[in-house]
Amino acid sequence: MIERKLLLGDEAIALGAVHAGISGVYAYPGTPSTEITEYIQGHAPEVRSRWCTNEKTAMEAALGMSYAGKRALVCMKHVGMNVAADAFVNSAITGVNGGLVVLAADDPSMHSSQNEQDSRFYGKFAMIPILEPSTQQEAYDMMKYAYALSEEKKLPVLLRVVTRLAHSRAGVVVNDLMPQNALNPDKERTWVLLPAIARRQYASLVAKQPELVESSEHSPYNGMNAFEGKAKLGVIACGIGYNYVMENDPQSLGIPVLKVSQYPLPEASIKALAAQCESLLVAEDGQPLVEEQVKAILGADYALKGRLTGDLPRMGELTPDCVGAALGVNIEQPYTEAQNVMPRPPALCQGCGHRDVYDALNKVAAEYEGARIFGDIGCYTLGALPPFRAIDSCVDMGASITMAKGAADAGVFPAIAVIGDSTFTHSGMTGLLDAINDNANITVILSDNLTTAMTGGQDSAGTNKFEAICLGLGLAPEHVRVVVPLPKNMEEITRTIREEIEYKGVSVIIPRRECMQTLQRKLRNKKK
Repeated sequence: MIERKLLLGDEAIALGAVHAGISGVYAYPGTPSTEITEYIQGHAPEVRSRWCTNEKTAMEAALGMSYAGKRALVCMKHVGMNVAADAFVNSAITGVNGGLVVLAADDPSMHSSQNEQDSRFYGKFAMIPILEPSTQQEAYDMMKYAYALSEEKKLPVLLRVVTRLAHSRAGVVVNDLMPQNALNPDKERTWVLLPAIARRQYASLVAKQPELVESSEHSPYNGMNAFEGKAKLGVIACGIGYNYVMENDPQSLGIPVLKVSQYPLPEASIKALAAQCESLLVAEDGQPLVEEQVKAILGADYALKGRLTGDLPRMGELTPDCVGAALGVNIEQPYTEAQNVMPRPPALCQGCGHRDVYDALNKVAAEYEGARIFGDIGCYTLGALPPFRAIDSCVDMGASITMAKGAADAGVFPAIAVIGDSTFTHSGMTGLLDAINDNANITVILSDNLTTAMTGGQDSAGTNKFEAICLGLGLAPEHVRVVVPLPKNMEEITRTIREEIEYKGVSVIIPRRECMQTLQRKLRNKKK
C-alpha cells in the first residue's frame, strides 16, 4: 500500500532499508547518523539491531550477515569510516552475498564534528558504487535500488548523506515491505583473503569498474535536464548540491544541469555536457572530489569552476545563496546580520557528574606546575570551555590515554587522561593496555555516566564492567578506584586523584554517576 509520511532524511533511509528487506542494522551512534538506527529500533522489531562497540565491529557484523545471504545495513558518521576502514576496504575484495549498504553521514561545516572529511573518497578508494541522495524521497527510494545494485554487482554500496539532508524533513511516498532474504551462507572461498585469493579478487574488482561506470551512465539518479544548443555555463550538481542549484532556477538562466547522485562518475555524460558549454561549475557539498576528477576527464585547459577555483567556498556547507552567486544570480540580502548578539556556547548540563570531576581535577592539577590533561570525544569535551578550561587536547576517539602515555614518555608529569565510558570501550581499552604493558606513569579518569550521553543516551558497551575490564587488562586492583562525583564528596575525590598521581605507574579512577538526562528520561517513562 502506497502512503505518504513526513520524515527526516535519516528516517527515510531507515524506512527505505526496512522496506528493502534488511535483516540487521549495526551502528555506533554519531551525529548525524544516529536517528537511522533509532528509527529502525522503534519501528521494525523484526530487524536485528544492535549498538556496537565501535564502527569496525559494526562493519564486520554487517559483513557477516551479508555472508549469510541476508541484507544488512551499517551506519556511522564520517569519522567512523576511519575506524571501519580496514573491514570496509576489504569488503570490496571479498565481495558480498546478501546486499550490504554502508551509510556514512558527513558533516560539512562541522556542526558536531572534528573535521569535514568527505566519505565519497572512501568509496572511490575501495572502488565500489556510491549513492548520494539529493532529497528525502531519493534517500528512501535509493535503499531498494542500493540493495539490488549490491547483490547484482556482488559489492557493498556506500550511501553518503550530509547533515542538512539527514536532519531536515520532507514528505516521502513509501511502498510496501519486501520480504527478507532466506538464509544462504556463501560457499565461495572468496572470503578467505590469503594473498593468492586476494590478488584474484582484486583483479575481479578492477575488471568490474567499466560495469560500474556504465551503471552510473544509465542510473535513474543521474541525468541532464532538457537543454538544446550551446551555453556559456553548465553545472554538474552532486547530491544535495542539486537542490541548491535548482532553487536558483537554472532553466530560466539558460544553464544546463547534469545531476550526479551515483558514482563512479558518468564520464560520457560529463563530456557531452562540456561539449555544450564554455565552462562548467561543479556544485558538491563536501570536498572537491568531483571537481578534481572532472578536471582530469576534461583536461587542464577546460574552464572548470568550483571550490578549488574560489567560485564556491572552499570550506563549509553549500547554500542556495553561494551557489546562486556562482551562477551569476544577483543575491539580495534584505536583512543585515544581527549585531551585538552574545554567543551561547554549549555547556555541560546542570547536575552533570562531569562538572564535579572537572572541579576536582582542576583543583589538584593547579598544585602541579607541569600538569597536562588530555581529553577525549564526548560530552565531557565541553570541559575545554569556560568555566572549567580543564583539558589540553581532544583529537579522536580514545586518543586521551595514548597521548597521555606519549607525553609521559617524553617527561610530562603529571600526565592525566580523561575519557568517557563509551569512548573507553570504543577505542580506549587498547591504549590502556599499551600503557599497562609499558608501565607508563599516567592517571586515567574514566568518567562513567552509565550511557552514551552525547548522542542521546544509547547503551554503553562497558556498563557495569569497567573494573573487570581494567583488571583483565592487567591493572593492579589497588589502583582501580571508584568515586561518586558529587560536591559533598569533593574531599574524597581530590584525595584520590592526588594519591594516584603520586603512584608511579598506571592508575584508573572511575567517577560513576548516572547522566542526568538519561535519569530524567527514565523517570518520565515510569510516569507514563
